[in-house]
Amino acid sequence: MAFENLKKKLEENGYTVSVFATGEEAAAYLNRVIDGKTVGCGGSMTLMDLGLYDSLATHNTLYYHGGLSDPMPAMEKAMTTDVYLLSANAIAENTGELLNIDGNGNRVASSLYGHPKVYFVAGRNKVSPDFDSALWRLRNVVAPKNAQRLHRKTPCAVKGDKCYNCSSPERICNALVVHYKKMRFADMEVVLVDQDLGY
Repeated sequence: MAFENLKKKLEENGYTVSVFATGEEAAAYLNRVIDGKTVGCGGSMTLMDLGLYDSLATHNTLYYHGGLSDPMPAMEKAMTTDVYLLSANAIAENTGELLNIDGNGNRVASSLYGHPKVYFVAGRNKVSPDFDSALWRLRNVVAPKNAQRLHRKTPCAVKGDKCYNCSSPERICNALVVHYKKMRFADMEVVLVDQDLGY
């Protein structure tokens, strides 16, 4: 995929942008530039696909709540780290807007404030032509797949087809955050990978 137009839009929005042909190259880059830091991570199949939870933990202090019986301590520590990594659930190519939907709020909160450096890591499958198609993708593709992965009993997970705007207590899409521009007091970088990663 040609990222030239998206890269330009993201840079106009204040982000540093790095582009890689493969996930291996992107992971090597992130392991090179993030070293000896405290690192927080949101739940992300993109980061999982890149092996970043394991590789970054070998030379950083990493806080990630996945698989823990009590996730809250790790989630709380991840809120105050030097570096925070997450993906973007969807990106609007024509405007460079980054969209994320969240159930607990820890991931989107960390994308907004509190970390000197934030990395958004995204594969080409996250890119949609515009905001409306990005939002549609987020609600009707990303959320159902993540709800299924997390074994939630929501209509979107059970049927696996679309968002039902449900009121289930297991709903995972309680907040939508749109980054129109880079946040003022953080160094934010978007890492684009020319491969399908995550959902």
